[in-house]
Amino acid sequence: MTQPSMISGRPSMPPPGAPSQEHLIARFRGQIRRLFLSALVLIAVAGLTGYFTDNLPEPFTNVMLWAAAGAIVLLLVIVPFLVWLSRRYTITTRRVITTTGLLMRHRRELTHARGYTMTLTRGPLQRLWGAGNISLSNGAEPAMLLRNVPNVRLIHEVLVDQVEINQILAHRDAQALPYSV
Repeated sequence: MTQPSMISGRPSMPPPGAPSQEHLIARFRGQIRRLFLSALVLIAVAGLTGYFTDNLPEPFTNVMLWAAAGAIVLLLVIVPFLVWLSRRYTITTRRVITTTGLLMRHRRELTHARGYTMTLTRGPLQRLWGAGNISLSNGAEPAMLLRNVPNVRLIHEVLVDQVEINQILAHRDAQALPYSV
């Protein structure tokens, strides 16, 4: 396989009909600001548990206090963190990939060459933090939703550029193929 020629230190476009290599553009998770309340809960539970340990009237209440603190931390800190950790978005030069789940992985792909419509929505807090949701739909499959995307305008521009580039390359390759009768 031949390497594409280099022009000014950057690889040029592959010749018509030749497969182009897939390169990683971005890999990210949703914005971590949604874990702010979990961090506050963790600090409050740790402080209150430390204060009330050995200050309660009965010795067995320390065990109940620690069990309650553990349950609160599990439900309000660890579970939201695992939910945040379980979603990852990847953008390459050929496709958009969403991966969800920790134990059971669910992977969904949408190619740039087929084209898709993009809807960008931003709530008040998302605008404040520069985040937003991007919905990608090609009309044939259910829409792919990228939630709480950091730097949402930059990601939106990258997606628009990649769709345009891939459609130009697909059109060029279709024109370069010899017609068979």
